[in-house]
Amino acid sequence: VQVGSMRAKHDVKAPATSGHPEFERMFRIQQNTMEQLVAFIPALWIFAYLVNPYWGAALGLVFVVGRFVYWSSYLKDPANRGAGFTITFLPTAVMLVWSLIAAAKVYF
Repeated sequence: VQVGSMRAKHDVKAPATSGHPEFERMFRIQQNTMEQLVAFIPALWIFAYLVNPYWGAALGLVFVVGRFVYWSSYLKDPANRGAGFTITFLPTAVMLVWSLIAAAKVYF
């Protein structure tokens, strides 16, 4: 929705993915979020199944907060997106590693 509104605001016709810098930043935020979800969603499901669904929900909340931090910092200045990216990446990494350890205990 936000990419679409930026597209209309800055008259960037579909299927173009470049144009006004504000549109490009919003588009990159959307793309990065989709890229992160590819790893996050399976990690969350596996973690909830093998480890604990409540801890999974808590780590999911950290992920969502990280996405908002990433979104706000990237819109202001793309060079300062690191904190938001880290807050988003860490829950996924923690869930994947913890799930591997839990799976090793269960299946080996």
